[in-house]
Amino acid sequence: MTKSHVFHILLFLFLCLRGVAQNDNLKANDTGFSPAVSADSALIVPEDFSGSLDHLLHSWAVDKDTPPDCWSQANPPTTDEQYRERLAKLPHEIEMPFNEEVKSFIEIYTRKNRREVEYMLGMSRHYFPIFEEALEKEQLPLELKILPIIESALNPTAVSRSGATGLWQFLIGTGKMYGLEVNTLVDERMNPVASSKAAVQYLKELYSIYSDWHLVIAAYNCGPGSINKAIRRAGGKPDFWAIYPYLPVQTRAYVPIFIAANYTLNYAAQHNLCPVKVRIPALTDTIMINTRMHFEQISAILKLPVEELRLLNPQYRRNIIPGDIKPYPLCLPQNYAGLLIDKKDEILAYRADVLINNRRAEIEQVKPTTTAKTSEQKKEQSTLHKVKRGQTLGGIAEKYNVSVSNLKKWNNLGNSKIKTGQVLKIRHS
Repeated sequence: MTKSHVFHILLFLFLCLRGVAQNDNLKANDTGFSPAVSADSALIVPEDFSGSLDHLLHSWAVDKDTPPDCWSQANPPTTDEQYRERLAKLPHEIEMPFNEEVKSFIEIYTRKNRREVEYMLGMSRHYFPIFEEALEKEQLPLELKILPIIESALNPTAVSRSGATGLWQFLIGTGKMYGLEVNTLVDERMNPVASSKAAVQYLKELYSIYSDWHLVIAAYNCGPGSINKAIRRAGGKPDFWAIYPYLPVQTRAYVPIFIAANYTLNYAAQHNLCPVKVRIPALTDTIMINTRMHFEQISAILKLPVEELRLLNPQYRRNIIPGDIKPYPLCLPQNYAGLLIDKKDEILAYRADVLINNRRAEIEQVKPTTTAKTSEQKKEQSTLHKVKRGQTLGGIAEKYNVSVSNLKKWNNLGNSKIKTGQVLKIRHS
């Protein structure tokens, strides 16, 4: 056995044991889809596809006042042969075969949910270049950029029932294993750039195990343990369509949806689907912030909507950039980056005491004053004096720097007469 074989075996065991799959609790809703069987077939279809894309229909980024020109155009009829030919012509490494299940999902995209697809087309112009850059750097097929459409419908702040978060739907543990920072202020699972790099590393590790992209895509959904089990049940055949009946129901739909989404986004024009206009700037710039800064400060001075800052920087969970801890990136429209540098002092001064200087670094503990002493403390500070021959009450009072009247009060004396051997109580103020 070569060192390479040993590495791949250990890597597979490592991935299975730690449950690194994004949705490895196998709950159908974790991918945004619920297993629902159509009335006329055994097809697993989205229970409420419109609901999974609801955030797009209400997103601030979408310009709802300017509908695309093609909204009034109908979807032309398409034959099975056309579907088959178009899929075959895609310049993709990953197989894009056609069957009835793939056709059904294509028609869900191109007929039933046309408005949502056009919203996705608009958002994809911002996110796809980020995904493609990460995939290209590791020489992975660029068509994998479609996965976040299935995982999150291109919602960087999407959170599943199991807590999987972001465009690529990482669990906290998985995200941290791939170097993503997750704390109260920062969640890099929502950072499009950082999470894409982590997802590409995970996909690359899965491919080193299976050497088959359909199996990799399925494993991304349900975890390598479930894929391995299905392969054993299928007689050892490492092929998605061979293990299809042995997969969790939501994973069976995952690869057909992936193929259908690739078809739809590549052939949107043939179905009179066109992207909506979005408020995401075409050109952006990223600068490093090395001091604590609040989105409200930036918004007020630069006249940028807070919603736009959140859209471009979704990883900052409380609208705070904790640059006083370490430098953090801030993505801005390109023409605002220089302006922020020029007006940095003005930005930091805006409502600083309320927004960024509202945490005490050190607190001085208040010590009890003498007037706040308890009766028990006063009792402990009393002195007992035994009267000696020849001593007077006035002399004893002078010795302890107290008044004669107090000596009488503390010892219940009706007059100034005292006797030798008598014990007197003297209290200290």
